[in-house]
Amino acid sequence: MGMTELPQRIDTVVVGGGQAGLTMSWYLRQAGREHVVLERRDRLGGGWQDRWDAFRLVTPNWCASFPGYAYDGDDRDGYMPRDEIAARVARYAEVIDAPVVLGTAVERLERRSRGAAPFQLTTGRGTIDADRVVVAVGGFHVPRIPAAGESLSGRVTQLHSHNYRNQAALPPGGVLVVGSAQSGVQIAEELHEAGRRVVLSVGHCGRVPRRYRGSDIFHWLWSLRTRGEEFGTPLPSVETLPDPRLRFAGNPHLSGHRGGHDTNLRRFAADGMTVVGHFDEADGERVRFAPDLAANLQFADGFFDERFRPGIDTFIERAGVDAQPDDREPFDFEPPTITELDLGAEGVSTVIWTSGYRLDYGWIDLPIFDAQGAPRHARGVSEVPGLFFLGLPWQRDQGSATLFGVGRDGAWLAERMEAPVAL
Repeated sequence: MGMTELPQRIDTVVVGGGQAGLTMSWYLRQAGREHVVLERRDRLGGGWQDRWDAFRLVTPNWCASFPGYAYDGDDRDGYMPRDEIAARVARYAEVIDAPVVLGTAVERLERRSRGAAPFQLTTGRGTIDADRVVVAVGGFHVPRIPAAGESLSGRVTQLHSHNYRNQAALPPGGVLVVGSAQSGVQIAEELHEAGRRVVLSVGHCGRVPRRYRGSDIFHWLWSLRTRGEEFGTPLPSVETLPDPRLRFAGNPHLSGHRGGHDTNLRRFAADGMTVVGHFDEADGERVRFAPDLAANLQFADGFFDERFRPGIDTFIERAGVDAQPDDREPFDFEPPTITELDLGAEGVSTVIWTSGYRLDYGWIDLPIFDAQGAPRHARGVSEVPGLFFLGLPWQRDQGSATLFGVGRDGAWLAERMEAPVAL
C-alpha cells in the first residue's frame, strides 16, 4: 500500500477502507486524483472481520471481483469463508496500491465557509482538509437490540449476531434466535446442526432459491444488473420501493454453507427446529410472539416469485438464454402456531438477536439526514457539493451494497467528481 502518514491537506478523502472505500480509491487513482483512504481499524478486511467463525458468503466467489482485481481463484462457484473474503479485501488494497492510513477513526466531518478547503475532518491523529469527501462506511453501524430485551430474565444470556462467534462459546442449553434474514437463518441452522435446541423467531423476510433454472441465483441477479436495462428487466431500483424504510429490511435468506443450499423455514420446522412468529414482548422467563407465523412463512415462500422470478424469466426469454425449466419443488409442512414460551421450562439459556443495525452518522456535522438517519442523496451524490457516499443499501438499486454492485456505483460517482466544488 501507499501512504501511511496523515496528510494535512489533500484533494479527496475516502472514509472507510472496506471494499467500497478501496473501490473508490481505484477509480480516483484512474482519474489521477490525489486522495487518502482513512480506515478506523488497525488492519484491513472491512466488516467481514466482524462475522462469526463459520460465516460464509452467500454470493459465489466470482462476485468478489473488484475493479482492477478480478477473482483469480480456482473455485469460482464456491462460497468464501470469513477469513478468505477479509484477506481478499486486504489484498485488494495492495494490488491497487491504495493510499491507506490505518487506525484513523474520523470523529467529525464539517464543511467550512472559509479556509483552505471546503471540508475539515477531525481524527484521533489530527485534522485533514479536503476538497471532496467520500463516505464509504456502509449502512450497518451499531448493532440494534430491541427494547423488549430489557425485560428478559437476567438468567438468560443475550448477544447480538455481531458478537456471536460459535456455538461452543455459548452457555449450555437451547437458543432463541430472533430474526429470519440471512444471519438469523444461517446461525439457527448452525446451532441446530450442532445439536442445540433452537427456537427461531420469524419476521417478515423473504427467501430466494440457491439455484434457479440451472444457475446460481446470483448469476441471474448479475445478468439483470449488467444487461437488464437492455431487455427491460433491470434490478428493482430505490425509486420502486413503496416505503423508504424498506432500504434497511433484512436480505432474503439462503446459504453458502455445504456448497450452497436453500434455506426453507418450513423444512427447518419439519426437521425439529421450533419456529415461531415475530418476537413481541418478554416478561422475565416468559416470551410472547405475535400470531403471524403462518403469514410470515407465506410471505417468505412467495417472495422470489413475486419480486424476482418475473424479471428473470422475461430476461431469459428476451435475451434468448438457453436455461433449464424451473425444477423447484414445493414443501408444504405447516408448523403449529406458538404464541408464548417459558424459556426456563424449555431449557433456553441464550437469546441471539439478529435484528440488524442502526445507522450512526453522528460524526458528520451537516444537516443532510432523513427521518431514518440516512443521508439524503441522488445515487450517492449528497446535497452538499463535494460530499459523496458509496456502499449504501439501495444507493441505486438492490445490488448497490453487494460485492458486485459497488463497482458500478463507484464509477458513476467518479464521473460526478469531475465537476468543480462550489464554495
